[in-house]
Amino acid sequence: MAFTLATWNINSVRLREALVAQLMAEETPDILCLQECKSPVESIPMEQFRALGYTHMVARGQKGYNGVAILSKLPITDAGDRDYAKLGHARHVAARLENGVVIHNCYVPAGGDIPDREQNVKFGQKLDFLTDMRDAFRADRPERSILVGDLNIAPREDDVWNHKALLKIVSHTPIEVQHLHDAQEAGAWVDVTRQDIPQGLLYSWWSYRSPDWDSADKGRRLDHIWATPDISAAAHGSRILRHVRGWTQPSDHAPVFATFDL
Repeated sequence: MAFTLATWNINSVRLREALVAQLMAEETPDILCLQECKSPVESIPMEQFRALGYTHMVARGQKGYNGVAILSKLPITDAGDRDYAKLGHARHVAARLENGVVIHNCYVPAGGDIPDREQNVKFGQKLDFLTDMRDAFRADRPERSILVGDLNIAPREDDVWNHKALLKIVSHTPIEVQHLHDAQEAGAWVDVTRQDIPQGLLYSWWSYRSPDWDSADKGRRLDHIWATPDISAAAHGSRILRHVRGWTQPSDHAPVFATFDL
């Protein structure tokens, strides 16, 4: 069984319904995982997506904030969700394919602007979310699983435009990188994107604040695809669709793709 999977922080699925449909029509991933849907599940605009072949959906939503959805051409069943750090946010949902592979779609909190949990509650929530992920993976080591999503951390020096300049900027601080590493290590997750593209600058997010994001190219790799070791060797074809960041009224994230032969 071969399938192509994409993950994309869409920053409002209803506002950017046309962009989701465009990606579906042009790139035809078998499975599309969306984060920051900002919509109750019943308000996700499925009619157009179904017409494009995405007849299956597993999602968790809330009005105006957060929200995660797995849209699929392939049959999937709801494999539950976890309220990491007990925040009461719609930030995780899982779906199971017919071959037993479980796909986890995660949206880690951004963490605000100040990298200090004493001064910034949101930063503490981010660290707690990652700690809870770590503990969950230690207690129940995942198998035949894929984890995707906006993890809101660029862990490597070549995942950001300027490592030294961003060491004190939320998303690349050493404490965040360590927390992400601990969660990844606890589940023995393999970074599929870097397995396929081991070297070089690689970004999936460019700030709206940059008037010319493409020329400035001050990006960060915040969006990830991981797989457990028992299936990671089946992954290939990783790519980030940078040009999508330049579509009309875009998300500030670009979709990340990988193919699995399982």
